[in-house]
Amino acid sequence: MPESPNSIQERIRRLLTSRTQRLFLQVGLPWAAALLVGLISVLYANWSTDVYDVFVAWITPRWWLAFVLTPGLTVIGVYLTRRWFYGSEGSGIPQVIAAVHAPRGDDDTLMQRLFGLRVILGKIGVSLIGLLGGLTLGREGPTVHIGAAIMAETRRFYPRGSPRLERQLLIAGAAAGLSGAFNTPLAGVVFAIEEIARDFETRTNGTMITAVVFAGLTSLALAGNYLYFGQLDVPGSLHLTFILPVIVAAVACGLLGAAFNLAVLRWMKWMPAPLQALKVRRPLWYALLSGFIIAGIGIATRGQTWGSGYDQARALLHGTAPLSQAFGATKWVSLVVSYLVGLPGGLFSPSLSIGAGVAQWVHALFSSTSMAAVIALCMTGYLAAVTQSPITSFVIVMEMTNGTGMVIPMMATALVSARIAGLFTPPLYEALAELKYFNYEPPAEARVMPGPQPPAAA
Repeated sequence: MPESPNSIQERIRRLLTSRTQRLFLQVGLPWAAALLVGLISVLYANWSTDVYDVFVAWITPRWWLAFVLTPGLTVIGVYLTRRWFYGSEGSGIPQVIAAVHAPRGDDDTLMQRLFGLRVILGKIGVSLIGLLGGLTLGREGPTVHIGAAIMAETRRFYPRGSPRLERQLLIAGAAAGLSGAFNTPLAGVVFAIEEIARDFETRTNGTMITAVVFAGLTSLALAGNYLYFGQLDVPGSLHLTFILPVIVAAVACGLLGAAFNLAVLRWMKWMPAPLQALKVRRPLWYALLSGFIIAGIGIATRGQTWGSGYDQARALLHGTAPLSQAFGATKWVSLVVSYLVGLPGGLFSPSLSIGAGVAQWVHALFSSTSMAAVIALCMTGYLAAVTQSPITSFVIVMEMTNGTGMVIPMMATALVSARIAGLFTPPLYEALAELKYFNYEPPAEARVMPGPQPPAAA
């Protein structure tokens, strides 16, 4: 018996609805989310620059004001993070790694605690408070966390959610976030494979590259085709004599990067007992003390250690503003103090600026060598030592500076630095993920009703 026209129309309607839904889930939703990641990456970058400029404008004629602003805003940021925005602390990359590699069954708990709109708002808002206070924090790691969180939210639209789908979305969002933050699409892909996934899956490949492309297109449309640190000016050919600076840079960066990881991961072994007690039992008082230390370092260095370090590293790379020979060491100390406070904020830009500071020491030994070339080596080497992701490190610096002529030296520096750091410490982000976010519990004050509370009880 032939089908009635109504039944044929109903079958066509169902078929079209099914295909439209499939097209939306496979194309429209990932593209829209990636565009949103790119948009927020550009806005967040602009906001970060604006609030830091406001801080500099405030304290330039009144240096003593730093002793009010930095401690005060540090305390406010820690209070907000621990009370309402737990899960947004730190760079955000350990949270993504923890969610991607969590044992099956823990994923839902981690996703609820470490992602979502609450964490996105805390990541942006509190990190801007930290930069307004002049803390040594970067925005690139938080952008990775934000990108992963935005992509992960799209899982709610899929009729069949699964840990595998969440993993794909997190990796794609992390790649898009890094690409949008640095305007480095290739580095975004490599970072997701080497640092976040620690492997490569064919099914993840398409989603990740699509997210990177559309986030990059948004960044390109809004911010233009810019180089993060500008054009790297190095000699057309590097001779065999450049091998020695490569070796010295790799060793110096590897050791200093390992020292940073140990300082962050094993603070309970080197920090005096009274400070440990303050950090654990009275975090707001610890934040206040840390703010005074950061302000003091900044004033002593005439403002060189405040902020992410992007301006200082760029100026040194282009020879427009020399830095003190102590910049690498003072920036290192300021970053350790800032990161241990527990505010949302990343390590990428500060690490690159520390690498630029180390380059001054290496260049003092090899003064006939191009300063720009040594800076590229040391930025790559120090970042590789901290993350122990050498491929990501040299690809990031290469794309940020258009330094294709330095690829081989940067690769060698990154590999040696990462290997040296690996002798003393595990990869920082991976270690933080295991230490803090597996079997994660929010701080006690985040599990009670918000309300006025004295610092002693925080």
